[in-house]
Amino acid sequence: MQRMRNPEEKAVLARTGGLLSGKTIMITGASSGIGAAAARLFAAEGAAVVLMARREDQLRELAAEITASGGKALASPGDVTDPGDVDRVVKDAVRAYGSLNGAFNNAGWATAGTPLHQTDDAVFLQALDVNLRGVWNCLKSQITVMLESGTGGAIVNTASIAGVLATGATAPYIAAKHAVIGLTRAAAEEYGQQGIRVNALVVGSTRTELIAKVLEEAPQLEEAFTNRSLQRRIAEPVEVAQAAAWLCSHRSSFVTGAAVPVDGGWTAA
Repeated sequence: MQRMRNPEEKAVLARTGGLLSGKTIMITGASSGIGAAAARLFAAEGAAVVLMARREDQLRELAAEITASGGKALASPGDVTDPGDVDRVVKDAVRAYGSLNGAFNNAGWATAGTPLHQTDDAVFLQALDVNLRGVWNCLKSQITVMLESGTGGAIVNTASIAGVLATGATAPYIAAKHAVIGLTRAAAEEYGQQGIRVNALVVGSTRTELIAKVLEEAPQLEEAFTNRSLQRRIAEPVEVAQAAAWLCSHRSSFVTGAAVPVDGGWTAA
């Protein structure tokens, strides 16, 4: 079933133009939430989007929706924790559209509400596998193709306020997201002279399925999520997608190695 867009997303899409015209951009975690919002927005801004997620039906439905609206979209299901899957999706992008100019590595997984000493090792390892190793796999494959093309590119990794602050009973997620920011900075330093920019988004509370799951497990966090934002609200996915689009575009040409807050002022307080 096609998801109804909220008024904020409709308004943003109505204003879109050609910010990403001529670019091919890979988006992970694209079947819902921030990833799906980014897929719609990037396509509306002129990009050919290559969509990766594990939920094949939702991914193909989204690609069909974008195509029906006049955009370019390819669904390429896969798991970011599998390097073979990531390599295949990157190759699909080049095969379909001739290049890979950008990427939004957005796939993630979180849990909350369990103190560190009571957290199962399996939970810790899964948090690292999806949130950190998934980004690692994507960076390796994406950068390889960008270096081969010699035309550079722009990569955006989804981090979190949990990458710069500590929040209660979320130690595995905090560890993974801190590492994502470090990995982003390392990649930016290594490949800046080859024309590849790598940045991270420090994302605050956003109205996604992931946040809904966290709040279901730890409902006491909802008030904290809202109150810590200086705007006293939770972000809509398209608001995060707009920041990612800017970082993938020529308008951020001198921005690399940055951890850009999209958090309603949470980290400023």
